[in-house]
Amino acid sequence: MVDVVLRLSVRDLAHADLASCGWSGSDLHLVGVAQQLARAARGEVDYLAVCTPTDLPVAKAGVDYRAAEGAGTIWQLAVHPALQSCGIGTLLIGAAEQRIGSRGLRRAELGVEEDNSRARALYERLGYVAHERRLDAWDERAPDGSLRRHETMCVRMRKELTPGADGSG
Repeated sequence: MVDVVLRLSVRDLAHADLASCGWSGSDLHLVGVAQQLARAARGEVDYLAVCTPTDLPVAKAGVDYRAAEGAGTIWQLAVHPALQSCGIGTLLIGAAEQRIGSRGLRRAELGVEEDNSRARALYERLGYVAHERRLDAWDERAPDGSLRRHETMCVRMRKELTPGADGSG
């Protein structure tokens, strides 16, 4: 076995990145991400990318500052399937928490589908605590190309952030 160290950086996701983010979801999903980038330009959300030294995104997540009062809500978190379980999700969540803290907010929230035990275990390991269940839904493309509504039960989780953890004192 050979250990490979990959230097990663976190930056804002850009429209130009979307062409190389097909691993994160369908074409319909990427249209939605493009719409969220317009909100990022208005300061309503942050949209982050974890990138390789060649500046290729291998993970992404948004932080919505309007979804929950007094909190930043992390959503649309995805790590390239070939790089999952390598610590990239932890890096990305940490960067999102720093962004939340830099806005003076002290709580991070997120949702996870009930049947996604792997992701939930990560969030719990990072200090997130379940506080409610909520039905969620979104449009997705069916195998035949038509649109269909996906409904799922999600567990809402939250974490109180430590003042100064973002470097603001």
